[in-house]
Amino acid sequence: MIGWRAHPEVWLLVAGVAGAYSYGVQRIGRRVGERASARHLLCFGAALAILWGTSDWPVHDVAENRLYAVHMVQHLFLSLVMPALFLMGIPTWLARLVVGPAEGRFYRVVRSVTRPVLATVLFNGVVVLSHWPVIVNASVEVGVLHYGVHLLLVTTALIMWVPVCGPLKELRLSAPGQMIYLFAQSIIPTVPAAWLTFAEGAVYSSYDHLPRMWGVSVADDQQMAGLIMKIVGGFYLWSIITVKFFRWSSSEREHVPGSTPVVLTWADVERELAQAGPAPREP
Repeated sequence: MIGWRAHPEVWLLVAGVAGAYSYGVQRIGRRVGERASARHLLCFGAALAILWGTSDWPVHDVAENRLYAVHMVQHLFLSLVMPALFLMGIPTWLARLVVGPAEGRFYRVVRSVTRPVLATVLFNGVVVLSHWPVIVNASVEVGVLHYGVHLLLVTTALIMWVPVCGPLKELRLSAPGQMIYLFAQSIIPTVPAAWLTFAEGAVYSSYDHLPRMWGVSVADDQQMAGLIMKIVGGFYLWSIITVKFFRWSSSEREHVPGSTPVVLTWADVERELAQAGPAPREP
């Protein structure tokens, strides 16, 4: 294991994001008479913990130029897990305050870039670009580029997740649309994953050096990275699709006449009597 190394830039980033969120849900929330639910706070806290854990020592230092398989795990968390939790942690009222009114310019920009086709192209384009050998090798050598690639990946991942779990309901797809959309996200990354799995020789020169960490060869490292991207990433997305399918199927059955027994309550009786008006008098 490599020695401890401080990453104050990560600490400042995490503190800044936490501070901005706290200001939004507390100071602004009190001003407009709103508050964040426990679910919002839990999701945002989990997202912040993932951001910190994957960007700080030891994960960052191992992923940077020691083991590309760890780099792949880092990218999966930063693109598939953390952004979704981050969006789920933002209350709808806060999101509307940030993006502004529907007729505003920023809202129109957000609506345009989060349309499913464009969001898919942007996200998967960055995923493919982030595995291009020139970019990977250069990002290992230049720290600013490394964090820039991560920033671009997280930004496009946030855009990609808005149609699925964004805080603004009108920007989300229907349940069947979300399943098809997530299926598309699981297909495109299989191309670089297969390339890594079956490549001959070292794909990234920045990871081809001695001594090898934990004795893992560069070929095994690349194969593990490809399998993690294909199997773990695909399984994660397909698990979400499966959950959404059963929830959608259950909700559809509830709307089918005769599928769910209707329970008549006394409140229903009183409401119907009040709507009917006074009883007619006998002649």
